[in-house]
Amino acid sequence: MPYVTPPARGPATARVLKSEEKGSDVNLASTLLVDAFDGDFEQAVIVSNDSDLAYPIEVVRKKFARPVVVLFPCGGGRKPSYHLSKVASASPIINPAHLAAAQFPTPMTDAVGVFHKPVTW
Repeated sequence: MPYVTPPARGPATARVLKSEEKGSDVNLASTLLVDAFDGDFEQAVIVSNDSDLAYPIEVVRKKFARPVVVLFPCGGGRKPSYHLSKVASASPIINPAHLAAAQFPTPMTDAVGVFHKPVTW
């Protein structure tokens, strides 16, 4: 990837390793809307702090009259999304100790080898 402002000396590009998940909010929103349309749930529970989900949640609540509870995985000083809390039927914060206890151990091993969850988890 090229530098925005290349250094006077050295390479003009940098190798970038970015392990950010992309598209999961769109996939979740799409599934929520399809499941609401199909009548596949009585109440949805979403674990997220992503305000991009506010509009699909609002649609499910208004158009399909289904409750949507948003559980906020907030800890370490992070605040719950204002927009999600406004559209959710309920929006409790998950106890950080419960969230930590529910995660996979590190390291983990599968058929390919040993791997670790991100440090920030």
